[in-house]
Amino acid sequence: MANCARAAVWEYARAGPGKLVRMASRTSAPEKRPGFFTTIKQLLSFTRKSYPWVVWVLPLILVAGIGVGVGGAFLAQQRWWGLILWGIFGLMLGMICSMLLLNRLATGAMYKQIEGTPGATGHVVSNMLGRSWRADDMPVAINAKSQEGVYRAVGRGGVVLVGEGSRRRLEKLIKKEKTTARRITHDAVPVTVLFVGTGDDDTPIDQLAKTIKKLPKAVDRRGMTQLVARTESISQGAMSSLPIPKGVDPSRVRAPKPR
Repeated sequence: MANCARAAVWEYARAGPGKLVRMASRTSAPEKRPGFFTTIKQLLSFTRKSYPWVVWVLPLILVAGIGVGVGGAFLAQQRWWGLILWGIFGLMLGMICSMLLLNRLATGAMYKQIEGTPGATGHVVSNMLGRSWRADDMPVAINAKSQEGVYRAVGRGGVVLVGEGSRRRLEKLIKKEKTTARRITHDAVPVTVLFVGTGDDDTPIDQLAKTIKKLPKAVDRRGMTQLVARTESISQGAMSSLPIPKGVDPSRVRAPKPR
């Protein structure tokens, strides 16, 4: 689950701010992955925009790790080669702590940069929920004029509908998708409705994944597989009714011109 979140952050950092794209390639040609140090450099540059102090905190952690290793060698009264080995151990410990901190800060930076961006909810539900949930980065219903949409996640906790935008404008879309979800589940699985925002009853974008994953489990893995299959079947049948074709970025949707 942590690996999914880390991969999502690294992919977002590599794509650049403001570009909420699909994680999978649309072409058959294999994508060339950057090297480890290139990835770290991109991630550090991305995180620095929100946390400028990270560039001097990480080296301090490395130095502190080496100090802990050397200090441990002196306490254990090691010989000169023991000092070297303990110093290397401290360096590795510092690198691990630095990577953990960088990953945590990069996740926070990603949430800061995508907050309020159309399609941010899709990016979170499709990449940050882990194996117990299935979701797409495309909305199941969308208001093309306001670029507000409804996203759906299916998992062990049932069906979750997430509204991105104004509650008033999304009321009809939420009601329609809730009826569809109840038809899929036959009222045997809970249907939860969340709204992303900063209001009193809204869920902040950085808390969305945690909120969904904390829902009590309503189905087992076998039941989840069946639920996902029924959801995909109905979604494919209703895809033609969407105002945008599958694969189109909702942030680029424009209302049709009146004739």
